Amino acid sequence: MSAGRVAATRAEYCVVACAEAWRDAGEILASPMGLIPSIGARLARRTFSPDLLLTDGEAMLIGPEGTPEGWLPYRDHLALVTGGRRHVMMGASQIDRFGNQNISCVGDWARPRRQLLGVRGAPVNTLNNPTSYWIPRHSARVFVEKVDMVCGVGYDRVAEHPGAGRFHRIPRVVSDLGVFDFGTPDRSMRIASLHPGVTLDRVLEATGFALAVPDEVPRTREPTAEELRLIREVIDRRNNRAREVAD
Repeated sequence: MSAGRVAATRAEYCVVACAEAWRDAGEILASPMGLIPSIGARLARRTFSPDLLLTDGEAMLIGPEGTPEGWLPYRDHLALVTGGRRHVMMGASQIDRFGNQNISCVGDWARPRRQLLGVRGAPVNTLNNPTSYWIPRHSARVFVEKVDMVCGVGYDRVAEHPGAGRFHRIPRVVSDLGVFDFGTPDRSMRIASLHPGVTLDRVLEATGFALAVPDEVPRTREPTAEELRLIREVIDRRNNRAREVAD
């Protein structure tokens, strides 16, 4: 940390961790769902992924400033999805050790304790283009042994039906505690890095299944001075990120 430079916040580490999902992605569509992933996608576009396509979520391609760059009607959006030319970062009400995701209901689907968004486009997303996840509140209620309903498809289910999952890939899961991937022999979730100030015990206690733990647990990489400038002075000048992730 250089003299006079304000230390990066937990939220800013999360932004950079999300941005890394699109590093060197080329000309594909980024579909970030949520504030921190959206800041991350715009940061990636301004730094190490200049060819990344951003959308307003409706019918326009936009630049990093939010200005229109082109028209993206829904049929063309779906063509990018099914052709694997999009990387979406979704949320999850539940996610399990193999990356199965639930955004539909909590409890028995026939009589759920809580009704959520519904399955929506999660199966198509996860079977046809890279799908990462952003979890702003890491807890054992979200990181569960088994999801109550499968919306986004995990590695264990793809293994049972390999023909359906030729393009299935979950590059990373980012939470307010760390970054996780599935780089294990059985494709179960593994700690890729922990954010500064987060202990291994805290993560294990907040996870409802046994995480794979490397011999040496890395720390999430620190934002560069230029990345911090872009986050603080250009992309999120109002510091909305601090409302989603507090130190």
